Amino acid sequence: MADLTPLLAFRWSPRAFDPAAELAPAEAASLLEAARWAPSVGNGQPWRFALGHRDDETQKRILANLPATEQRWARHAAALLLGAHVRPDPTGTAASPTGTASPTGHASPAGLAGRTPCAGDASPAGLAGRTPCAGDASPAGSAGAASSLLGGREAYDLGQAVAHLTVQATALGLYVRQILGFDHAGLADDLELPAGVHPLVVVAVGRLGDPFSLPEELRHHETGLRRRRPLADLLLR
Repeated sequence: MADLTPLLAFRWSPRAFDPAAELAPAEAASLLEAARWAPSVGNGQPWRFALGHRDDETQKRILANLPATEQRWARHAAALLLGAHVRPDPTGTAASPTGTASPTGHASPAGLAGRTPCAGDASPAGLAGRTPCAGDASPAGSAGAASSLLGGREAYDLGQAVAHLTVQATALGLYVRQILGFDHAGLADDLELPAGVHPLVVVAVGRLGDPFSLPEELRHHETGLRRRRPLADLLLR
C-alpha cells in the first residue's frame, strides 16, 4: 500500500464509544473550524450544523430520530452532530452563510488581505483550473452563474466539510462514525430547522470505547479486519 499520512491511515469508524468521555468546548470548536475551511464550489459554503453533547436537549432530539439499531451505540458518543445543507436562493443568489462574514464569504486568515485563496482551492468545472479571485474581471451575470455552479452540489460540499472534520477528529485523538439512515423530516421538525435547510448526515463523535460492550451482532464488525477494494479496481483507465 502507498504511504499515507497517519491522520488518514489510522482513521476508522467505530461503534464502540467511551460512555464517560466528554467533548471539550475547544475540541468541538476545532472540529467545526476544520469543517468551515473545507473546499466549496463557488465558495457557497452550504453546510450547516447542529451540535448536541451527550444528554443535552439537542443530542436527545437527534438520538430520538435515529433507528433503534443505531441508538444502541450512538447514545454513548460524546456528541452527535447533525450535518445539513442549504439550497441556492430561488432568486438566483447563492444562500448566504448565517452570521457576519468577510466580503469573500468567510473569515480571512492573516496575510490574505480580505481575498479568497485561489491556488489549491477546489475549482468549479469550466474555470480553467482556478477559482476567481478578488480583482478579477466579473463576467456578466456572475450572481446567477454562482448559483448555477452551486446548484445540485450542496451535498457534495457538505461531504467535504464532514471529511475535513473527520481528519481533524483523528488529529485530536477522537473517532467519528457517520449515519445517513434516520428520520430526516422528523429531525428537521424536532430541531425546528429553518426552511431550506436539509438534514443529510448525523455524525457521532467521541473517544474509543470497549468493543465488547457492543451487542454481539455488532462486535464482529468492530474487531474484524478493515478491508478496501484494490486500487486497480477503482481506476477506470
